[in-house]
Amino acid sequence: MRTVPLPVVRPEFMLEPAFDPNRDAGSSRDAIGLGARSAGKALDVRHGTILSLEDISVSFDGFKALNALNLYIGVGELRCIIGPNGAGKTTLMDVITGKTRPSHGKAWFGETLDLASMSEVQIAQAGIGRKFQKPTVFEALTVFENLELAQKADKSVWASLGARLRGEQKERIDEVLETIRLTSTQHRQAGLLSHGQKQFLEIGMLLMQDPQLLLLDEPVAGMTDAETEFTAELFRGLAGKHSLMVVEHDMGFVGSIADHVTVLHQGSVLAEGSLEQVQADDRVIEVYLGR
Repeated sequence: MRTVPLPVVRPEFMLEPAFDPNRDAGSSRDAIGLGARSAGKALDVRHGTILSLEDISVSFDGFKALNALNLYIGVGELRCIIGPNGAGKTTLMDVITGKTRPSHGKAWFGETLDLASMSEVQIAQAGIGRKFQKPTVFEALTVFENLELAQKADKSVWASLGARLRGEQKERIDEVLETIRLTSTQHRQAGLLSHGQKQFLEIGMLLMQDPQLLLLDEPVAGMTDAETEFTAELFRGLAGKHSLMVVEHDMGFVGSIADHVTVLHQGSVLAEGSLEQVQADDRVIEVYLGR
């Protein structure tokens, strides 16, 4: 009988904290898009809309975090969401990813997937990836190993024990490394990366899943000017291949990437249009820009 060699367990890997799939703040890898894509039909986007939120309301102890919100994002679109603190931006992303259930309204991914009836893991597997403001990578593993771990594959125990990296998988990792400009650091432990590089690595981990919709929460917070400039270039390159929804406060960054901006206020859409159009809107000036 052939003996199957056991996998080598590295001590540094054992130092990595366990990830609870039901915990908050981006600790769940499945909840931010790192689960294997469910088998089934391709996403139905025949009308050109990838996300439809209609009359969405969310209440917490009588406070309406979202109030009859309507939002539509097109296939391949790069949409920026802005608004003052408490406008409902985080709750909006929570509804899309299944963390929070709306008390009223409908949320559709494509034409047929009812997000309100799906779990966080099912939504991630359907093709929605979420990146939180604080990067969550496996710091004891190398950059390459993080991307390898994130690839679309059978995650069962037996499949993982017998897993071998195929040529096309290696090519995909190399492609993502080049996209996020971490090829030269692929063998470095993730914990030794700069803050910006960790952000890029987590984006790369999401890209390994080939998500159709990426939700990105304040992606340039804490970045250097050069890192912010590269992030803008990266997002512009991803748009079209993916749909992106970016929540951001940096208006210079928003102006460099977005063709369409949505302004939230008190849980509702206050204004939409180009950045120049919303900045000229008297309502936006009053509640957000403070002039």
